[in-house]
Amino acid sequence: MVDPGFALLTFCGLCVLLLVLLWSKVGLLARWQRSSRLRERVLLEDTLKHVFVSRQDGVVCSVDSIAGRLEISAARAARLLSRLVQIELIRMGSDGPVLTQNGNQSAVRIVRTHRLWEKYLADRTGVPASEWHEKAEKMEHALSSEETDALEMRLGYPSWDPHGDPIPDSAGEIPPSTGIGLDQVESDCVAEVVHLEDEPREIYDGLLKDGFTLGGRIEVISCGERGIRVSASGREWTVDPVSAQNVSVRKLGKGESVEPKWRTLLDAQLGEGTRVVGISQACQGMQRRRLLDLGIVRGAEIIPEFVSASGDPVAYKIRGAIIALRSQQASLIRIERPTESQNSEVIG
Repeated sequence: MVDPGFALLTFCGLCVLLLVLLWSKVGLLARWQRSSRLRERVLLEDTLKHVFVSRQDGVVCSVDSIAGRLEISAARAARLLSRLVQIELIRMGSDGPVLTQNGNQSAVRIVRTHRLWEKYLADRTGVPASEWHEKAEKMEHALSSEETDALEMRLGYPSWDPHGDPIPDSAGEIPPSTGIGLDQVESDCVAEVVHLEDEPREIYDGLLKDGFTLGGRIEVISCGERGIRVSASGREWTVDPVSAQNVSVRKLGKGESVEPKWRTLLDAQLGEGTRVVGISQACQGMQRRRLLDLGIVRGAEIIPEFVSASGDPVAYKIRGAIIALRSQQASLIRIERPTESQNSEVIG
């Protein structure tokens, strides 16, 4: 005979279990459904972005490329494409999926958020460069259009992310990309790095380890089937052909040197009025954030006021305040006289 107390306890336990599973909005089933819907939305948005980036790069997009990029089965990638066709964000063309007008707007919004967040991580945090892309992959789905606009304003309306990719503006306009692949450059020339592809991560990490930085200059010594021999900062190394395809450069004119000849704050004389052009891309993390928080942004006027007894640091006047910067910091800040042209971008 079943003990009535045990039966009552079992019944109450089952009720509690059902309540935990089925309770509206906070039950496990409701949470699982929300998680599934979120996962599906993320996959749909990632598919849109992949189609957009493939078209921008002139690469053929297919079910297999989507499956590989999103790390899902080909069958699921096909279902995602079918869903996007059904909601009229994609149409199928003779050369693969093509974004509709609404699909293009959605893809540009995702790309814009991703690249702005990478810029934020590079300028305002101490997150290593190798982790920018992965963290931005998550945030691109979390920020609303209004939050993205606020982020852009906070960053000073940048045109390029820290890898050299163009950032679409709020109207969806995208600055034209510049540069050619390092593998297309002939021997005996000097070039400036304008883009470092951040995927796959293993190749990007290797480029960073080699010393490649956005805006950095290299001399191409020789080109061959086994790689491209380059030099910079007093050393030489060989870039393998696969990695070279992930580096875009701008060829410089005859007579240009690997060491840039621009003026830095270190060159300014006491009392000389100067204007900030940019901060070197070699300055990242908390150090870059501190300079930005001090008001050292593009267009800001800065004047050397006096030198300490030891010669370092130097006191500078900026926005009515006096700040002290050491020579190592001053060497990272590019300047010009207020009358000079301001056509250059933030440098590397």
